Amino acid sequence: MYATERHALILERITQHGKVAVRELAGDLDVTPETIRRDLDQLELENLVRRVHGGAVSNALGSLAETAVAERQPLNHDAKVRIGEVAERLIPRGFTGSILIDAGTTTAEIAAALVRRPADELARLQVISNSLPILALLASRSELTTIAIGGRVRGLTSAAVGPSALAQLAALRPDLAFVGTNGISAEFGLSTPDPDEAAVKSAMCRGARRVVVAVDASKFDQDALTHIAPLSGVDALVTDQPPRAALAAALTENDVEAVLA
Repeated sequence: MYATERHALILERITQHGKVAVRELAGDLDVTPETIRRDLDQLELENLVRRVHGGAVSNALGSLAETAVAERQPLNHDAKVRIGEVAERLIPRGFTGSILIDAGTTTAEIAAALVRRPADELARLQVISNSLPILALLASRSELTTIAIGGRVRGLTSAAVGPSALAQLAALRPDLAFVGTNGISAEFGLSTPDPDEAAVKSAMCRGARRVVVAVDASKFDQDALTHIAPLSGVDALVTDQPPRAALAAALTENDVEAVLA
């Protein structure tokens, strides 16, 4: 097999699975691990992949990779809708209490499912968010008490961050928090590229009585630059595919319930 053919196959596998391993590729393609390492080195030089321990991942999965809300909105949209609907069902019918919804395109689907509830159920709830789009959606239902977390608004995420947001969150103890993340892994837990965003998400996880992480499977086994919380700080994960072995084992070890949408 020519090098160009191997490169095409490597890129195809990364597109499908998010990462590739040197030894697995060497066995499948009947070449030496050194040959695969040279292939990955060349693809990294061409800015097509990013080398990691034992293999490579998509170049879009670097620790600082972050896209705007408008760009993320259509990605894995059907999965996000399913996740949002299933996560929203974790709020019992007749529930009276406070709910915190983090900024994000998946968490926005939780808010979208929530506002479809009958008026009498919404009247029992207080819903808190630091996301401008989510706050606008929640405010469309007058029966619902909506509380805005204020601060500096990040253009990429439309999320309020900074000292003001942190001070408000420190004074709150919501019954349930729905949190998003850019990465979730067995070793690093939850992570996101921006430190200000990470600080807010971390405060949400610390303050809530119950924490539900809502992400699609593209976030599995990914580590962004800044740590948010360990898996031990999470009560449930709502997602669209079963986590792979290492992450699944870590979730079980930390008593995190995995709920498939």
